[in-house]
Amino acid sequence: MNIPPLSSGLDQERWDRLLKWLDADTNRAGEKYEWIRTRLIKIFVSRGSSTSDELADVTIDRVATRLAEIQDGYVGERLSYFYGVAKNVYRESLRKDKVPAIKPPPTASSDEDKEREFACLETCMATLQAEDRNLVIEYYRYEKRTKIDHRKSLAEQMGLGMNALRIRACRIRSELQKCVGACLAGTAAEFAK
Repeated sequence: MNIPPLSSGLDQERWDRLLKWLDADTNRAGEKYEWIRTRLIKIFVSRGSSTSDELADVTIDRVATRLAEIQDGYVGERLSYFYGVAKNVYRESLRKDKVPAIKPPPTASSDEDKEREFACLETCMATLQAEDRNLVIEYYRYEKRTKIDHRKSLAEQMGLGMNALRIRACRIRSELQKCVGACLAGTAAEFAK
């Protein structure tokens, strides 16, 4: 096998040192280099990187740059050292590629809009049968653990399973949402029962 071409970020001295560190025989060193580069690319691809070739080259360049410091004292599999450097290179790429989340602009609802929504909700609640109105009020009354415990006791009182209670509350809520939407559009009379 021929010796692979010089890696883009390395000078000839570091490149020769890297190949010699991989194997004293230049042909075997070239084969090991190609095998390691291929493994690195596969690792980066498996992690979802769209720049796996570049990250593999950066990893190899970093290892070659550090060789002058580590080659005499390094004991162990060469590939393991490449993997350790590759982990750091990958983490850095994630930080660089991270696009800040764009939050949707807050809805500009004035106090007047909120009052109108609340008035529509009251109107729509009045159209519900008393049993449904009480159920929806009780179902959405509390938060966190208290809400869960309250819903369990509500289901027991009504003789329903938790799933049946949830379905019933969601159906009522859906009706209310339609009614409030129609009310805000000016046609609440359509949804009055």
